[in-house]
Amino acid sequence: MRFPDEVHDDVKNRLRRLEGQIRGIERMLDDEKDCREIVTQLSAARSALDRIGYRLFAAALRHCASEPDAAAEDGLSVDELERLFVKLG
Repeated sequence: MRFPDEVHDDVKNRLRRLEGQIRGIERMLDDEKDCREIVTQLSAARSALDRIGYRLFAAALRHCASEPDAAAEDGLSVDELERLFVKLG
């Protein structure tokens, strides 16, 4: 399935920010920052990645609800959506 432009653009922006966060964590390691600071940033990065996954899942769910025939052609059955949702958890 092709994601709507606003979802695509939002996810790309979020991924770019996440990429910057990861580079910041690498710098923290190089600078021998405190473990608590690094773990806090890792937790924030994980949360950001989760939000990206949920954003994409919500778009797929919306696609299935609004265009069930097209979704079925894309292989997005209710069972497949359930598997995707479980993977996010």
